[in-house]
Amino acid sequence: MATYLDFEKPIAELESKIAELRHLPNSGDVDIAEEVMRLQDKVQKQLRATYAKLTPWQRVQVARHAERPHAQRYIDRLITDYTPLSGDRAFGEDAAVVGGVGRLGGRSIVVLGQEKGDDTDSRIKHNFGMARPEGYRKAQRLMRLADRFNLPVVTLVDTPGAYPGLDAEARGQAEAIASSIDTCLAIGVPLVSVVIGEGGSGGALAIASADRVYMLENAIYSVITPEACASILWRDSANAKDAAEAMKMSATDLKKLEVIDDIIPEPMGGAHRAPDETIDAVGKVVTEALGELVGLERDTLRKRREEKFLAMGQKGL
Repeated sequence: MATYLDFEKPIAELESKIAELRHLPNSGDVDIAEEVMRLQDKVQKQLRATYAKLTPWQRVQVARHAERPHAQRYIDRLITDYTPLSGDRAFGEDAAVVGGVGRLGGRSIVVLGQEKGDDTDSRIKHNFGMARPEGYRKAQRLMRLADRFNLPVVTLVDTPGAYPGLDAEARGQAEAIASSIDTCLAIGVPLVSVVIGEGGSGGALAIASADRVYMLENAIYSVITPEACASILWRDSANAKDAAEAMKMSATDLKKLEVIDDIIPEPMGGAHRAPDETIDAVGKVVTEALGELVGLERDTLRKRREEKFLAMGQKGL
């Protein structure tokens, strides 16, 4: 059964009527097929009208939609000959970060991403995509492996932020994130990142300090969640809507600020309505980006990547 967001109630009502009509016997008095087509047309018009004017807070809700495809689904659909790799070779395995070696469009790559999970059990297993230090050290291990064997790296960003628990802090969470960012900047192979859902804080930047950073149209990318921002500024998380408006965390805002390189359009109604179509669109963009980057010298890649991030925030100063 589809999950609808609060602002999608008119769409939910129309689609509920369509489902009811499809279960009715055709009496001859009403052409059910014609009525279904009429309602489907209304659904499409309602979707276009709704998604053409999403507020920042509504976009946050879309980015967090429970049925939005997560990293493992991208890997399963796009990556062939995939071999998952586990552990950080220091402490243990962190299921919040998934990754391994495979092929994208026939090109050998290393892929890694933050996995949120799709149901209660898997969300608990993957800790809702919030990695501990061993997750970031695993990411570093995979990136260094890619660098050693001259393989491009693709990262899929989808996390509300790094795990803030005491155990994570005790094992060096801040150092692990900083070292992961440093590894992103240090490797001499192409690195392409896509924010597929939430890009939260240093937990996202740890694997997104890339040559090319893309965002899906309804993804979000920010230094903190709107709820946490509201708790700090207004001392009340109920002001999350105001925080989302002020934080400029949408793909459109971040493209204007030159924080990201480009936006990948989503199907009408969001990625959760057509996940395979969304994943294929991401695969196409990433494949094209890698094709443009693989011929560059290692030192050139490092220099351009460093200059790119040093230049952020300098505009207008």
